[in-house]
Amino acid sequence: MIDWVPVAFLTFKVLIFGACMFFAIKWHYDQGNKVMDRRALIRRGSKFFAIFMLALLCVLAFTFGLSWKLGMDLRLP
Repeated sequence: MIDWVPVAFLTFKVLIFGACMFFAIKWHYDQGNKVMDRRALIRRGSKFFAIFMLALLCVLAFTFGLSWKLGMDLRLP
C-alpha cells in the first residue's frame, strides 16, 4: 500500500501542473488578443504587486509565528 503513495502523488502533481499550464497558456493567448491602454495595464500591475506583497507578508508572519510557538530560534548568528 505504501509503495503506491509516491505514484499517486506524482500522478496528481503531473495532472495539476498540466491543467495549470494549459489554462495559463490559454489565458495569456486570450490576453494577447485584447487591446489594453497603458493606464489600465499599470493599474493592474500595481494591484498584482500589492496583493503579492501582502500575501508574502502573511506567509512570513505565519511562518515566524509558528516557529516562535514551536520554540525554534531564528535569530541570526
